[in-house]
Amino acid sequence: MENGKAITTEERVIKYRGVKAMPFVIGNETFEKLGTIGTLTNLLVYLTTVFNMNSITATTVVNVFTGTCNFATLLGAFLCDTYFGRYKTLGFASIASFMGMLAITLTAAISKLHPPHCGTPETGICTGPTPWQMTFLFSGLGLLVVGAGGIRPCNLAFGADQFNPETESGKRGINSFFNWYYFTFTFAMMISLTIIVYLQSDVNWALGLAVPAFLMFLSCAMFFIGTRIYVKVKPEGSPLKSVVQVIVAAVRKRQLKLPEQPWLSLFNYMRINSINTKLPYTDQFRFLDNGAIITLQDKINTDGSAANPWRLCSMQQVEEVKRLMRMIPIWAAGIVYYVAIVQQQTYVVFQALQSDRRLGNTSFRIPAASYTIFTMFSLTIWIPIYDRIIIPKLRKLTGKEGGITILQKMGIGMVLAIITMLISAIVEDRRRIIALTKPTVGIDPRRGAISSLSGLWLIPQLALIGISEGFTVIGEVEFYYKEVPENMRSIGAAFLFVGMAMSSYLSSFLVSIVHQTTRGAATGNWLAEDLNQGRLDYFYYLVAFLGVINFCYFLLCAKWYKYKGTGGSTLEMAMEKEQSGKPLV
Repeated sequence: MENGKAITTEERVIKYRGVKAMPFVIGNETFEKLGTIGTLTNLLVYLTTVFNMNSITATTVVNVFTGTCNFATLLGAFLCDTYFGRYKTLGFASIASFMGMLAITLTAAISKLHPPHCGTPETGICTGPTPWQMTFLFSGLGLLVVGAGGIRPCNLAFGADQFNPETESGKRGINSFFNWYYFTFTFAMMISLTIIVYLQSDVNWALGLAVPAFLMFLSCAMFFIGTRIYVKVKPEGSPLKSVVQVIVAAVRKRQLKLPEQPWLSLFNYMRINSINTKLPYTDQFRFLDNGAIITLQDKINTDGSAANPWRLCSMQQVEEVKRLMRMIPIWAAGIVYYVAIVQQQTYVVFQALQSDRRLGNTSFRIPAASYTIFTMFSLTIWIPIYDRIIIPKLRKLTGKEGGITILQKMGIGMVLAIITMLISAIVEDRRRIIALTKPTVGIDPRRGAISSLSGLWLIPQLALIGISEGFTVIGEVEFYYKEVPENMRSIGAAFLFVGMAMSSYLSSFLVSIVHQTTRGAATGNWLAEDLNQGRLDYFYYLVAFLGVINFCYFLLCAKWYKYKGTGGSTLEMAMEKEQSGKPLV
């Protein structure tokens, strides 16, 4: 900072490294996604067909595993920002993911690591996995959790670190990287849901799992090959520490009386080189203001900062914590929303297994796990239509840069999710009736009659949930990026994954409750192993009902929410306008 020439030289190096490092970073991203998605996409089918788990147990394992992967991102973001930095975190996590995939591949390749197949001459029945087999499987899944916790919150930011955001070429490089990042994600999903799933389900599980493991090995190789030219940003300490300091300081001074004009009396220090935007004072969550009250016991350093940040925090720190607290109700609404998405990734697979999956008059059958590719298709088609056609028209009507606000975008996606669950219930009811009353196309020895209803009838619900994600999920990404303080954007990225984690746990809890309470009901078990004997459509209606309640809650939260920079007190903003010479409105 003191030597302008040194900064200029460093910026040139960063710019150069961005261009040189991009192939290695993108290569790492591509192979990592091909590996992890290729392994996880078909995990539900793998657990039910190879490990002989029933649908309830397999669904619970997948939901808990998915939730834990997403929840681990919060810990990964904290360790990355506080101790290790993105390079070391990504390197360690990539190796952990490869080891996890290798372990899962071994469970398929070595017969002693999985139970015997159902219906073999030796057994004649389905034998469940032994404790040792489950331990080995869960050790592989545990390594994948470690890998996901480090990769997901860091990989996008690490790629952006390779460019200088202060130059035009650097900004173009970052935009180019983001475009390639999302392209590789879509590309990996397409390959995983078609070729890799086909290898696993129709050729050989060992081969189908070995391919993603090898791709993850290539991801590690690509990452470490570019080590010498990477820009490695050193960790500056986790912003979560500042959050805890505000809470501790507010608790310590909880007995103090707040001043009448806090924006004039509170400790108003802000670091000169802070990357955060200065936030105006807001009168929500005023109990936190106590942490910024200056007392006789508080000492100030020569640079204006507090000598003991655990006793005195700045008004800026307090407002940053308030901002996070305002976002929590919106975040909570996203948890219930994701329950609908989870069903289109789990129970839709079971629907496909008991539907006619033949493609036209051919003998080729679409793998059950591959049906979720239609979600990616609809999302891929919808995004450019929305971005290039709909947003410009909405922008002319509303005058807003994005056409509509972020929260409006999220709300539209929630409504589409409710409609998705209603369509899912109608299709399932029709599939079940045809399976019970009309000739079927075969019998699944474990699940029962296969309905002659074409599996292509699942496309509408899968396509609609894809469009829903295009509104709500992308809206959440934008919401967390723009609304959190700048130094908390890694935590903001983790918010999204933690919400998904909580949703997976909630979905697993909901499945267990419904399974237990409807087991002895007159309608029968809604979530029976044989969907023809269950009432999955009732479960879908229940999820839709929860979605309606959640949407009403979201509307209240959206009405209460104040966007970043718009929550200052009326008097404070009036004083600022007077000082700047602007007329009062």
